[in-house]
Amino acid sequence: QVQLVESGGGLVQAGGSLRLSCATPDRTFANYALGWFRQAPGMEREFVAHISWLGDYTYYADSVKGRFIITRNNAKNTVYLQMNSLKPEDTAVYYCAAAPPNSAYSRASDYDYWGQGTQVTVSS
Repeated sequence: QVQLVESGGGLVQAGGSLRLSCATPDRTFANYALGWFRQAPGMEREFVAHISWLGDYTYYADSVKGRFIITRNNAKNTVYLQMNSLKPEDTAVYYCAAAPPNSAYSRASDYDYWGQGTQVTVSS
C-alpha cells in the first residue's frame, strides 16, 4: 500500500496563497500519476488538479484554473499544490491521491491511494 501524507494547510485570508505538499516514502512514487481533491462540509469530494506520472501533463478543475498549480518532484517523492488568489469557497479538506499510469484522472474512483487530508480555511 502507498501511504501519502499531506501538509501545508492552514488559515489564510482571501487573496492569499498556500502551498500544499504530499509526500510518501514509497520508492515507486515516480510510477504514479498524482491528483488533488477537496471536500467541503456537506459536499461531495471534488477534483482539483492532476499531474501525469512524467509530469508533462496537468489538468485542473475550472474553478481553480489560473489560480492553482500542481507540480511534482519525483526525487523528493512529493507532489505540490500551489494555491494563489484564494477564495472563501476554496475552504475544504484537501486530499492527495495516487493512480496507476494510463488512468483517468477526474474521478475519485480513478485513484488507488489517498492521504488523510489537510484543512484549508480561507477567511473573507
